[in-house]
Amino acid sequence: MNTELSGILVSFTITLLIAIPLGKYLAKMFAGEKVWTDFMKPIESGIYKLSGINPNQPMNWKQFLKGMITLNSLWLIYGFFMLMYQDKLPLNPDGNPGMSADLAFNSIVSFVANTNLQHYSGETGATYLIQHFVLMFLQFTSAATGIACAVAVFKALHDKTTTDVGNFWVYLVRAITRLLLPLSVVIALILAFNGTPASYAGKDQFISMQGDTVNVSRGPAAQFIAIKHLGTNGGGWFGANSAHPLENPNYITNITEIVSQMIIPIAMVLAFGYFIRRKKLGWVIFGVMTLGMFMLMIPTISSELGGNPAIAKMGISQTTGAMEGKEVRIGPMATAYWSTLTTIVSTGSVNGMHDSTMPLTGLWQMLGMMINSFYGGCGVGVLNYLIYLIIAVFISGLMVGRTPEFLGHKVEAREVKIAALVTLLSPFLILAGTALSSYVFTNHGAADWAVKPSAWLNNPGYHGFSEMLYENTSSNANNGSGFEGLGDNNIFWNVSTGLIILLGRFLPIVGPVAIAGLLGQKKFIPESAGTLKTDTITFGMMTLAVILVLNALSYFPALVLGPIAEHFSMLK
Repeated sequence: MNTELSGILVSFTITLLIAIPLGKYLAKMFAGEKVWTDFMKPIESGIYKLSGINPNQPMNWKQFLKGMITLNSLWLIYGFFMLMYQDKLPLNPDGNPGMSADLAFNSIVSFVANTNLQHYSGETGATYLIQHFVLMFLQFTSAATGIACAVAVFKALHDKTTTDVGNFWVYLVRAITRLLLPLSVVIALILAFNGTPASYAGKDQFISMQGDTVNVSRGPAAQFIAIKHLGTNGGGWFGANSAHPLENPNYITNITEIVSQMIIPIAMVLAFGYFIRRKKLGWVIFGVMTLGMFMLMIPTISSELGGNPAIAKMGISQTTGAMEGKEVRIGPMATAYWSTLTTIVSTGSVNGMHDSTMPLTGLWQMLGMMINSFYGGCGVGVLNYLIYLIIAVFISGLMVGRTPEFLGHKVEAREVKIAALVTLLSPFLILAGTALSSYVFTNHGAADWAVKPSAWLNNPGYHGFSEMLYENTSSNANNGSGFEGLGDNNIFWNVSTGLIILLGRFLPIVGPVAIAGLLGQKKFIPESAGTLKTDTITFGMMTLAVILVLNALSYFPALVLGPIAEHFSMLK
């Protein structure tokens, strides 16, 4: 137990040692200051010339979002047809079939949106060509898209009065060439030298100790897994994700993968403070997010180490905690730590099966995704937090009787309306999606097109409701993990979660960029004695209170019907 706790402390310490200087580097690099990666400029210039891009062209927030949405739309179309016809393309040594239209739709939407919700099993559902040149490519570009949009917000709030939020193409390219690509190479090398496959060889065979002939999938997995974590994507090369012994061979790779999925979300928070020359604000936001992380992590670890009361009643000792669904190489504490971080940073990878964790662990996992702003995904975590921050500024302004201001700009009706709409979007998508799936499940005859709703759930009680709630929550949060007791590869789930992923990804990006663009073009107001300071611990706690209250009001009834009810039924 002490060894497991030490592993967590070491992992988080390494994360901070990398993320803090990385945050300073990102602020300088995106601001156009001199950094050590400037040797990439000739390559970037070549990309701009080849693409017909003028990197010096300023963009307002509408032009910026137009470029982002147009490019992502092209990737959707390209990937959709590649997935449907993958069986007719090269690099398919294992003979994987093409995807159905509904599965291809869900899969491509998921990877474009940095979600990687996989309704197929990694190694048997996608060919090497698709895994490497469609899905892995999108893991780079989707992460870079989120980072680019966050930097646009930084730029708008940095200048006193401006309509220029920066150039989308420059931010996108730099995010890949100067951040994601070099770090992915390092991570992939660590994985490859620790046993993760990195070649294009097909399945291998071995004879098990029982004398069975077993086929083991291989392929260029190390490269894929590196960016899956670094870009907070989460899609598994293998169906079991990082619980698979080739995807996560040992404790060194386990630490490498958990560190890699945390460093950019934390670095982007600190980069925000450095970029806008408000370092204290960046550290206050980091402090609030870290406190929120511990509020979810500590009860998760306690829940898993406490064991299963149903097993305890049978007189079976659980000295290591609840081991169902856990890898014995990793242990329940490291799995609990991973499950917290992977759900708050929207990675969605797993090193143990979330469906088998304790009911209260499922509660904290879902709540982390519902809040979706404790670090969050690459870039988008800062954007999600900004929405809560604007609402906190508005409420605080009402409390003191002043027009709300943020960083020298008045927060007026338009900004508050946008923030309110984005805030209401997540509960609507999650709860409406869960209500619809519950209705379809309980009214089988009305939904033959959904492909046997009665076969969706192995546990149709409280846990079954949690499985459906988790699927909708994970889709909206662009997380991609699942309670895999749910049979989700059918028309209903493929279409419904695909639509939730689209809306849950792009509207919460459009909203903050629009807010920052609108604020940036307003007249700058110098600070005075009456200015509400947003870089204090007091205001940080105010923002945390807004986050907790809004999410408690939105989701508590649904959580009562699922994991909380299951917890008390288990105790009974």
